[in-house]
Amino acid sequence: MAKVCPVTKKGSRIGGGYSNRTRATQFNPTGKSRKYPNLQKKRIYIPELKRSITLTLSAKGIKTLQKQGVYRTLKKAGVI
Repeated sequence: MAKVCPVTKKGSRIGGGYSNRTRATQFNPTGKSRKYPNLQKKRIYIPELKRSITLTLSAKGIKTLQKQGVYRTLKKAGVI
């Protein structure tokens, strides 16, 4: 399963850090954690090509496909 959305190019990020209370008192590391985007596997029909493909898209990428059109968006992203 892909870790990056082909439409929005969203991938994982490093998160975490210090609370303000820790900054004010002493050094006490909290550790880092990896944050993942909301990726979902979707089967999408492309009427211009008369076929369907399965992609792993972020939630925002799915909304982009619905708003701008499947063929145009995937062509711009370089998927087809």
